[in-house]
Amino acid sequence: MKIRIKSNSVRYRLTRSDVQLFAENGYLADNVDFGNLSLIYVLKVTDGEQLSATFDNNTITLFMPESMVSEWINTDRTGFENDPEPAGLYLLIEKDFTCLDNVAEDQSDNYPNPLAKKSL
Repeated sequence: MKIRIKSNSVRYRLTRSDVQLFAENGYLADNVDFGNLSLIYVLKVTDGEQLSATFDNNTITLFMPESMVSEWINTDRTGFENDPEPAGLYLLIEKDFTCLDNVAEDQSDNYPNPLAKKSL
């Protein structure tokens, strides 16, 4: 699972195996070790109606409604986003696609990029 934070937005990107683990457990976590502290980021199923998030004890928890989870894992749907109030926290969760350009990271577990067909 990858996390991207920019200004007032948080985005999680999940590989195929991440999505599978999340589907099985309703929970997925990873962390960034800063030596004396870690930033933990969590994805958790909720019975709410929209994406939401909390930040507590160095942990970002993104809550994804169960109805979204079912659609996300069983269809080609790329992801979901919340509709924040003006100046609210923007949240996005999406499947991680392979890059169209050459990158050094292992992308063998990423989803096929739908734009790759268009570039042929």
